[in-house]
Amino acid sequence: MDPAAGLTYSSFFLKTKMLAYILCTALAVLPLMIYFRNPYFLKDLSYTFLSIYVGIRLSRIKKKFYSILDRFLDKVAEHPHKKFIVYEESSYTYSQADRESNKVARALLTHAHLKEGDTVALFLGNEPWFVWIWLALSKLGCTASFLNVNIRSKSLLHCFSCCEAKVLIAGADLQGAIEEVLPTLKQQGIRVFILREHCHVDGIESLSDKIQMESDEPLSRQLRASINIKSPAVYIYTSGTTGLPKAAVINHEKVWIRAFGMTFAGVRSDDIVYIYLPLYHTAGFLLGLYGAIERGTTVVLRSKFSASNFWNDCRKYNVTVIQYIGALFLMVIVYVLTSPLVRLAIGNGIREDTWVEFLERFGNICIRECYGATEGNVGFFNYGGKIGAVGREHFLYKMACKYALIRFDTEKEEPVRDSRGFCIEVPRGETGLLVAKIGKRTPFSGYAKDKQQTDKKKLRDVFEKGDMYFNSGDLLKITDEGFIFFQDRIGDTFRWKGENVATTEVADHLLTVDFIEEAKVYGVKVPGHEGRIGMAALKLKENMDFDGKAFYQHVKNYLPSYARPRFVRIQDALVVTSTFKQMKVKLAEEGFNPALIKDPLFYLEDNKGYIPMTQELFNCIAEGRLRL
Repeated sequence: MDPAAGLTYSSFFLKTKMLAYILCTALAVLPLMIYFRNPYFLKDLSYTFLSIYVGIRLSRIKKKFYSILDRFLDKVAEHPHKKFIVYEESSYTYSQADRESNKVARALLTHAHLKEGDTVALFLGNEPWFVWIWLALSKLGCTASFLNVNIRSKSLLHCFSCCEAKVLIAGADLQGAIEEVLPTLKQQGIRVFILREHCHVDGIESLSDKIQMESDEPLSRQLRASINIKSPAVYIYTSGTTGLPKAAVINHEKVWIRAFGMTFAGVRSDDIVYIYLPLYHTAGFLLGLYGAIERGTTVVLRSKFSASNFWNDCRKYNVTVIQYIGALFLMVIVYVLTSPLVRLAIGNGIREDTWVEFLERFGNICIRECYGATEGNVGFFNYGGKIGAVGREHFLYKMACKYALIRFDTEKEEPVRDSRGFCIEVPRGETGLLVAKIGKRTPFSGYAKDKQQTDKKKLRDVFEKGDMYFNSGDLLKITDEGFIFFQDRIGDTFRWKGENVATTEVADHLLTVDFIEEAKVYGVKVPGHEGRIGMAALKLKENMDFDGKAFYQHVKNYLPSYARPRFVRIQDALVVTSTFKQMKVKLAEEGFNPALIKDPLFYLEDNKGYIPMTQELFNCIAEGRLRL
């Protein structure tokens, strides 16, 4: 062999080997370089694959309609003996739930004469009956309208009528609330059923006895043959910026989008999901129950939230996934003694300091914060785990949903527009109003029988002539890293104890008190508490005094507990500055500190009435010694 040729070959081999080393080193270093440039790269990549998977599934569902009910029935066939609902000391398998709902459906078909397309109002708290009746209505091709169990009188009648329901089904414990409005319901020819075996009240029919008499055999799919992806699935009520609650129209497409939230959060079929949030709200029903059905999990259902029993329930039932609302999450931390099996928490509204405290105590529990409105066409999901963020931007989602943060004038309560009349998108790091383009892929169905409020949520000519965007009513901020942070809510509404409170509706109730001439309701911040608590500024009628006991009795009779003003401020005149909102902003900023406010102040003491607000009371609240 020629020595020169051998040398050349050896040199080539060394160069090739060196090149291979360099290439391997580059490949080894590349992930580190990507990580340092974007620490969330792997999570972004995982979210990309998951988004593609969900997108493909959603596309197939739209092409050949497949409902959540169909998903449930498939799960019944797949694992009939798996626990579906656990409630108190009872449990029900997927097969049992199917059979129970068949009996309910047959009873309603026979006695309420329901047909496909009818709407039925459900006035019921968290219990298995809620699930059975919803499944039954779905099997009949009917739309369920979920009424908040806290509403009464005028609000109850309003919510019932705006969805054009012909039948009302109520829980046994809510018979008193039904009897209050029964004369009006009878005049309108509404059939009223109550979950009792016997009822002797004229105009209210018992339902439990009728259900027991029916067969549990499956019903024909022809009963719901005309239902499609755009058909309304449920009506869920939301308190908007003004007035009475509005019925958001949730069609089957939106149902699926919400249900996939559990998929994005990482819920598995072997998980056990704990639902204490009201099923008549979006979080409890669409994300919670629908999401659990989509995953085929077991649901532990609780009638209402209990801070002292929260972790006990989690241990007792081996719960692995919990839902939360920020206002309630803080309360459960103080009660935990030993770490439960919970691995995942899904919800919204958790404060940054609460989040940090929670992770310090339970570092192994993953928190998945999300953002969205019941009626909205845009939502976010914090898959990156950034503390305090409600979501993270992703290019695939941005392609599917055209959203933006625009400059907003909080004093004039309107978007800022440029010389051409178009809105101005804010740069990264600045707070802006979230808007999302209304289109084929991101529709806005609006509110049932309320065109005026539906139109109010639409912004026109946002970035070009003729375009239309959904106005979320929320101020958000997007950081340079692409994380989205909730900043504040605009309009005459605030959130307390996980509920939206419409200030105009509350004020309207207060104005019916005989000694009140004017009333302005607003939310004030309280140290150590999520959201804002209700406060009312009142002007009394001439020569009349504030009667704390009478006022308490009135709000107790007409308002749910979360909407009752906790503080009252008596003024000689309710000053209006340049705009109505500015006045409320000033009142909210002044708060309820008697050291700063010279007007008479009153405090709602639990189950007792309104008493004079003292500095000692204020200090107890501010220092966290008195929880509201």
